[in-house]
Amino acid sequence: MLPSLFISHGSPMLALQPGASGVALSQLAADLPKPTAILLVSAHWESSELRVSGARQPATLHDFGGFPAPLYQIQYPAPGSPALAAQVIELLAEAGLLAQIDPTRPLDHGAWVPLSLLYPQADIPVVQLSLPSRLGPALQNRIGHCLSVLRRQGVLLIGSGSITHNLGELDWHAGPQTITPWAKDFRDWIVEHLQHGDETALLDYRRQAPHAQRNHPSDEHLLPLFFACAAGERFSLVHQGFTYGALGMDIYRFD
Repeated sequence: MLPSLFISHGSPMLALQPGASGVALSQLAADLPKPTAILLVSAHWESSELRVSGARQPATLHDFGGFPAPLYQIQYPAPGSPALAAQVIELLAEAGLLAQIDPTRPLDHGAWVPLSLLYPQADIPVVQLSLPSRLGPALQNRIGHCLSVLRRQGVLLIGSGSITHNLGELDWHAGPQTITPWAKDFRDWIVEHLQHGDETALLDYRRQAPHAQRNHPSDEHLLPLFFACAAGERFSLVHQGFTYGALGMDIYRFD
């Protein structure tokens, strides 16, 4: 059975400059059985209610600005899966969660950037589930539990966000050896509580974790972790690192 994954997708430049994260993602894909499909929750599709992408051939969305021209030329032409989207709607409904199909939703960079490194052939159907970020981690925990059954069908469940995400305090000239102490303290707290399976503390991270507000001025980039964690069971580290001093690049799997 496939694990669920949490991937820190970093800057969109990861697609052009994959570095150590790219190596880790490529090796991870090689270690896993090939999925029948991918269901992904991205920090870059926030919504007020649950929505599921239903396009047969989703477009590639370049939802960022100010980057080099070659980044805007990248396409990730993976097919969608209306059948999987319908199944997701049904499973959510069984858990008392209402969701709607979005028939035109493209793949945002929180999806296609890491997927371009995991599965560059873009031959695996991809469905995205939106992120009602104002409802916090408890909802993502609930969603992860109710969709975990898809892993038994060969569907790879991915939460794509960032273990730390304060763009205003990044050092854009820092190398990978530079690690900001307040970002490391937060990352280490999260990892420790994942290792201990302390769901209660994790759900209350904004009050309990060190420097939580500084690392996540808003919730959306950490929320996909709660989806991935609840969709799997046994936690393990795939990759750890930082870019720009304080942007965590961790990758976790939950078997």
